[in-house]
Amino acid sequence: MDDGAVSIDSVISPARDVIHSNLADEVVLLDLKSGVYHGLEAVGSRIWELLASPVSVRQVRDTLLEEYDVDSHQCEQDLLRLIEELRNHGLVEVRSQASG
Repeated sequence: MDDGAVSIDSVISPARDVIHSNLADEVVLLDLKSGVYHGLEAVGSRIWELLASPVSVRQVRDTLLEEYDVDSHQCEQDLLRLIEELRNHGLVEVRSQASG
């Protein structure tokens, strides 16, 4: 796991010890290490779906901009904030931009 700040070029993936369940338009995440549940509402659920395999923050942002009527800067800032929060709870792994 990278300890640096999350950036638009960071690569994000779900942590290995997290399972999820879809409930209507929400997702419930269970951290198997801590036993703590976390909930994501509609947009957060869509973001989680996009993180199913390792993906750059840029790719997630671009997909959200195609699917939602949102300002690009606001979308990026909110996305980075959510990913940072997910990382702080141990729900995602963050890597620097893939080399190559």
